[in-house]
Amino acid sequence: MAAGKEIRGKIKSVENTKKITKAMEMVAASKMRKAQERMRAARPYGEKVRNVAAHLAEANPEYTHPFLVKRDGGKTVGLIVVTTDKGLCGGLNTNVLRQVTNKMREIEASGKKVTAVAIGNKGFGFLNRVGVQVIAHAVQLGDTPHLDKLIGPVKVLLDAYTDGKVDEVHLCFTRFLNTMKQEPVIEQLLPLTSEQMTPTHAHSWDYLYEPDAQTVIDDLLVRYIEALVYGAVTENMASEQSARMVAMKAATDNAGNLIGELKLVYNKTRQAAITKELSEIVAGAAAV
Repeated sequence: MAAGKEIRGKIKSVENTKKITKAMEMVAASKMRKAQERMRAARPYGEKVRNVAAHLAEANPEYTHPFLVKRDGGKTVGLIVVTTDKGLCGGLNTNVLRQVTNKMREIEASGKKVTAVAIGNKGFGFLNRVGVQVIAHAVQLGDTPHLDKLIGPVKVLLDAYTDGKVDEVHLCFTRFLNTMKQEPVIEQLLPLTSEQMTPTHAHSWDYLYEPDAQTVIDDLLVRYIEALVYGAVTENMASEQSARMVAMKAATDNAGNLIGELKLVYNKTRQAAITKELSEIVAGAAAV
């Protein structure tokens, strides 16, 4: 019964793996709900900041912030790549990094260079492997992202754009649609488009500025960009937990199917061994 012992060992190993994947599925389901609540809570703030900044920009047409100016003739494009710190979440990172690869090829085909900011271990490792210049990175954000950890790396790219070293900035992340579906997207972050800076209300508002309109607009637009990046990180984290829950559920189901198949093979092997022993006993008795 050496074969039967080996099969029993395989069954025990798969059962232990099934317990692990089941536990990871339950943990991911719990974290997913919290991540979704965090993602939804971040949306109203970004929308309100955008509205105020759009109204201020309309009320002061004589001043144009650098974030609103489209540049031509530049040689560098910046990418903010948002991925996860950990794996075991299906094709989540693979899909967004495939989009990033296609975007980089498109940029390089136009004769421009790519510089990047990496948020998340997986994207940081990928960008280093393909030889992209990573000017800043943020990793190990945990389950609750904090804006103060994101401001530093993002500010490096924003300053490069303000100084004219970068002529475009794109944000690459995975958008959360529902528990079963997440979509990798690449959005233009800078320069801000006219659609982004159009107020949701038809009427314009008037403001009293302190200390002056230019300072207020400058600070508001920086806060708006930070809110967009923070929103992308929260969406990516909600997508991560959803993808991990689905992947671990599939792994648990597959482990259950494999256990069933191994038990069937074990029973057949055991039955064959018993039949062989009985045949040997009967043959021995007949010989006597």
